Amino acid sequence: MNRTILTYGGYFEAFMESLQEKEREKIQYGLLLLKTQNRLSTKFVKHIKDGVYELRTEYAGNIYRVFFIFDDGNIVVLFNGFQKKTQKTPQNEIDKALKIKEEYYADKRSQNT
Repeated sequence: MNRTILTYGGYFEAFMESLQEKEREKIQYGLLLLKTQNRLSTKFVKHIKDGVYELRTEYAGNIYRVFFIFDDGNIVVLFNGFQKKTQKTPQNEIDKALKIKEEYYADKRSQNT
C-alpha cells in the first residue's frame, strides 16, 4: 500500500507551522502509517462523519487531530488540524472539516468540467 497524500487549502500547512518540531515529527509518523498501511487501528484513525476521518496523534500529554478524506480510494487529502483540549472533538472543528470537504469537491468538479 502506498497512498498519495495531498493537502488542500493550506490549512494543514498552517497547522503544522504552529507546532514544535517534535510534534510535527509525531504527526509525520502518523502520516507515514496512513500512507503505507492498509488498515490502521482506531488509536490512529477514526471516522468522524460523512467520509471525514481524523488522524489521531498524542505527544507529551497533548492530543492533536488532523482531518482528512480518502479520494478515489487512494489519495488522502489533508484538511484542518488542531490541538484537542476536551474529551469530545469540538463540533466547530468537525463543521470546519465538512465545509473544507465541500469546497474541495466543488473545486475538483470545476476543474473537471
